[in-house]
Amino acid sequence: MLLLLVRTSRYHCRMADRVTPERRSFIMSKVGQKNTAPEMALRRALHARGFRYRLHRRDLPGAPDLVFPSRQKVVFVHGCFWHGHDCRWGRAPKSRGEYWLPKIEANRVRDNLALTKLSDMGWQTFVVWQCELRDPEAAIQRVVAFLND
Repeated sequence: MLLLLVRTSRYHCRMADRVTPERRSFIMSKVGQKNTAPEMALRRALHARGFRYRLHRRDLPGAPDLVFPSRQKVVFVHGCFWHGHDCRWGRAPKSRGEYWLPKIEANRVRDNLALTKLSDMGWQTFVVWQCELRDPEAAIQRVVAFLND
């Protein structure tokens, strides 16, 4: 077992990690990408308004969060940090920039590629950002307008 000690102050040490890098990678790979709090809030609101949808269809590029097959429309719910939104919540972290900046940029490239592929397949796409759900009613109205268009 790998044990690293990190000094957080002159008088205090705390344990930073008690697992190997391989084990940490495995644990982090299990962090959920589906059913996030922003996604669930949007799903509940749309369901209450009578919309029915499919979830995370893996046969579509990017596995959209919400798929409306009869309307040929998809909705993605993106976290501002993970998908590199240029709002205050999407800023890059100050530590380990050499790791995070390329990772977030790769996420953005992958997102744009998925949106392009979906568009080429005839699907209409809509992205809801996590920060937009801070005003849930406005965000939901935008999604409803997209779906009814």
